[in-house]
Amino acid sequence: MNIERPIPFTCGALDHVLPMHMIIDGSGVVLHAGPTIQKVFNNRRVIGRNVFGLLELRRPRSIARIEDVAKIDTRRVQLKIRDPYRTSLTGALTVMPDMDSVLLNLSFGYSISEAVARYELTGSDFAPTDLAVEMLYLVEAKSAVMDIASQLAHRLQDEKEVAQTQALTDGLTGLANRRALETRLERQFLRRVPFSLMHLDLDFFKSVNDTHGHAAGDAVLEAVAQILREETREEDLVARVGGDEFVIVLDNQVYPSRLEKISARLIRRIEAPITFQDRECRVSASIGVVPSTNYVKPDLTVMAEDADRALYASKHAGRSAFTIAERPGKEREFSD
Repeated sequence: MNIERPIPFTCGALDHVLPMHMIIDGSGVVLHAGPTIQKVFNNRRVIGRNVFGLLELRRPRSIARIEDVAKIDTRRVQLKIRDPYRTSLTGALTVMPDMDSVLLNLSFGYSISEAVARYELTGSDFAPTDLAVEMLYLVEAKSAVMDIASQLAHRLQDEKEVAQTQALTDGLTGLANRRALETRLERQFLRRVPFSLMHLDLDFFKSVNDTHGHAAGDAVLEAVAQILREETREEDLVARVGGDEFVIVLDNQVYPSRLEKISARLIRRIEAPITFQDRECRVSASIGVVPSTNYVKPDLTVMAEDADRALYASKHAGRSAFTIAERPGKEREFSD
């Protein structure tokens, strides 16, 4: 269900001159989106969702709140759409006069040609003063005949890639799904590179759904997914494998002291209140971790069972805790 809050200006005027804009509140929830943004995301819900579940901020990385927008030297940002195409976007940010929301105006920039084809856009989907559209028309007029066959081939390839990506992606959070996790773990064993398997389960998530509704639960999952992205490296893999269950593959990360710091930091960040429609949603996390170096010959099934056992040890310890498995059947428990 799309939820659009009242905003103190005429959205229709902005939709006309800035069709690729978003209005975002202090907790990162999209309050309003221009018509081209709505078209780009097709049937996916935009309004009422966390902006970081829709767009990946590439730089600057320092923006997490409205206050950060006011502090940075430049209001220019680089982003990617969280969809199978990973289309690049350039954005301009400004804090609105009410100081409670941010205006983000987006542009495809050099990726406009691909974007027009991918999202079936027309000239009416762009601002009347967008010169990039005029340049696009000149290029397309010159090469239209030669490109027909090529575009068809690319579209077929794109559709194949989209289908492959969708089969490996969690639809709500944009994280890897269980199938992608299994593929990564198989490759991890073939590479013979040490790693740790971290199982993370949200505490008190059911009470969020029961108290505030499933839309709030979705917002919490998206916010947690963003935290997991921020706290892991590019070479790691983060997967959502169930309703509120996540698995992280920490590549070449096996030292207990380091795993303890990562686990404690994740719990600390996830415990911070998550605001959804002016309501605070509170969850925590229980974590179980097992390094592959615990075994002479690591076995995926055994590692998964030991990670689950460590997770349940954290649950039994009172939740908001993590357990590092020292060796099969032996764990150390920690409360954050």
